[in-house]
Amino acid sequence: MDIAALLRQVKDGSLSIEKAEEQLKNLPYEDLGFAKLDHHRSLRSGFGEVVYCAGKTCEQVGTIMRHFADKGSNVLGTRATRQQFEAVKQVLPDVVYDEISGVLSYTVKPVEQIGLVAVCTGGTSDMRVAEEAAKTAEFFGSRVERIYDVGVAGIHRLFDRLEDIRKANCVIAVAGMEGALAGVVAGLIDCPVVAVPTSIGYGANFGGLSALLTMLNSCAEGIGVVNIDNGFGAGYLATQINRMAVKGHHPHTE
Repeated sequence: MDIAALLRQVKDGSLSIEKAEEQLKNLPYEDLGFAKLDHHRSLRSGFGEVVYCAGKTCEQVGTIMRHFADKGSNVLGTRATRQQFEAVKQVLPDVVYDEISGVLSYTVKPVEQIGLVAVCTGGTSDMRVAEEAAKTAEFFGSRVERIYDVGVAGIHRLFDRLEDIRKANCVIAVAGMEGALAGVVAGLIDCPVVAVPTSIGYGANFGGLSALLTMLNSCAEGIGVVNIDNGFGAGYLATQINRMAVKGHHPHTE
């Protein structure tokens, strides 16, 4: 909910005090019984609340997303199934679903995409997590360049795209197996790298733990590491960095 817009409507007489009071009753959160929707989050952090769809019923996901949309908010859902998408589509026909990442998005107000975030993967098997990161960054207003399948097993592929990578304000490096991509990239560029270990790999990678430890122990500077398979967290953090790198687009100065 845009509090400033609400107050302007009251001031210019286009909204009655009674109607404004009714809307404000749902602040700072709206209690649906099974969920409490935080409509104030964008005021605090510059980003609206996101729906983590895993573990929720189709009906719950549809209800939550509809309530956010009814308040005029863009809404993002992560880890959604096709069944959940079909349920949301019944109440929000214009909702968009990405099959690879499992990301749902519904846009009420267009968001200008600024700056540049580069999303790199070690291999094509990392694309599910990478696309979650890319879709998240785009949803929150970052321009995204996808640079996939540039892992260290064929490092010449990475070198061929270095010029493009160096244009970014932040790089997301997504890799499984031994997770070496993040350290190599960080050693070649001058902007922050958000490292995302994935659970891709054979038995001794322990579901992504080997990649996580490699990224945490990298000797290259400028790396921040998110949790295993956490593409959403990477896209969110990279967008915060990208916003601050673009003059005049810090969320607290706009």
